[in-house]
Parts: sequence; C-alpha cells; structure tokens
Amino acid sequence: MEIIVRKYGGTSLNSIAKIKNIAETTKKSINEGKKIVLVVSAMGKSTDELLKKAKMLSSHPDTRELDLLMSSGEIVSSALMSIALQELGLK
Repeated sequence: MEIIVRKYGGTSLNSIAKIKNIAETTKKSINEGKKIVLVVSAMGKSTDELLKKAKMLSSHPDTRELDLLMSSGEIVSSALMSIALQELGLK
C-alpha cells in the first residue's frame, strides 16, 4: 500500500480552523484507504517569537536550551493535531 507523507508548515497551522481542516482532510483520505503520515511544523511565527524571547534574555543562549525551546513549537502542533484527529475518531 502506498504511504502518503503530508507536511504542513506554520502558516497552514496558524489557527484552530486550519488544524481542523487538515484533520478532516486526513480522515477523508484514510477513509479512502490511503495511509497518511502527517509532519507538522510549529504554528505560525511561534518559533521566531520564542527565539526572540530567548535573545531578549541572553545575547548568547546555550545551544541545549535553544534546541529544547525550538522543538517545543513542533510538540505543541503535534499535540493539537493529535487532539483534532482523535476528535474525528482517528488514533
């Protein structure tokens, strides 16, 4: 069976309505028998905002903390997408 990978960037995820739409489109594709893998970026400009805040705190933030901070946006998007998919009966 063919696997379809769909990647959604920040602009595609910058509202709850857009996340719901992606979830509904994904459910439709799955109901058509397709295997879907979703890859999501951080919502909107959230990564830029987090980086800006880190640089307001320090001119040379530690890379470990920056890596953790930068990944948090994707974690939020993944959790919200998962919630939207579960609401539609998908696991």
